[in-house]
Amino acid sequence: MLIFEVLTPGALTSVQDLGRYGYAHLGVSQTGAMDEYAYRWTQKLLGNTEGNALEILLSGLKLKVLNPCTIAVCGADLGFCINGQKTNIWCTHHIHKGDILSFEKNVSGLRAYLAVKGGFSLEKIQGSYAYSAKENKGLKVEKGTLLTYTESQTRDLRRVQKVHIPLYSKVLSLNILLAPNASSDILENSYTLSPNISAMGYKLQGKPLTSSKGGIVSEGIAFGSVQVPPDGQPIILLKERQSIGGYENVGTVLAKDCFALAQAPIGATVTFKAIEIEEAQEEMKDFYNFFD
Repeated sequence: MLIFEVLTPGALTSVQDLGRYGYAHLGVSQTGAMDEYAYRWTQKLLGNTEGNALEILLSGLKLKVLNPCTIAVCGADLGFCINGQKTNIWCTHHIHKGDILSFEKNVSGLRAYLAVKGGFSLEKIQGSYAYSAKENKGLKVEKGTLLTYTESQTRDLRRVQKVHIPLYSKVLSLNILLAPNASSDILENSYTLSPNISAMGYKLQGKPLTSSKGGIVSEGIAFGSVQVPPDGQPIILLKERQSIGGYENVGTVLAKDCFALAQAPIGATVTFKAIEIEEAQEEMKDFYNFFD
């Protein structure tokens, strides 16, 4: 059943889920929602066991509702409106035929997520709904795109408790698991987030790091890996990262800190603090258990 007609697509709107796994050996990137925390809340609020959502980068998206449904919106405050009226996020809404949903103004954060009860009806590509700009897989929303879903509603309106709603800061301290024998210089520096950011990675600006290796034999790249290219400015690799790389890897940022980083604006201040592997494992175990 049709649910949305896209009137304006905004800066970049795509369908995302938790990503595409099992294809790195073919050079296929993971992709998926950049901020899994906000994404997972949309699914939790709606009771979706295996869903997807629109990932909305900055403001400008406008949708016409073609059939009633229950939606959830979480993540950045992009001035979400229903029929021109500013509306709460981090909660569910019953929407009606003819309603206009819009994201009018970038207030805080970069990415919002809009999900429907039951998920959008799309074909998976290599086991995932996720859009990848680099590989041109999945659905990038354009003007006139029609989105469908399997008719499903929930009677309850739900919201996220205030204690669980993040405040998107312009100052971030990221936990990093330092690589064996890596210099600790990254812990002593403060960086700013450069304009050179994408789903592939975020490049920082600050005191250059000196690579002790001058390049390495290419190795697999994990989510959150911090590479040091020849200019010494670290790059935090994210969802559309390459599968292998030959720059020195000085460590790996904790995944849930990468989700927070995905909401940080250009010019944000970034520092690092070391974390041990046991603590990192416990942090992520608690994160995933919370949403199970």
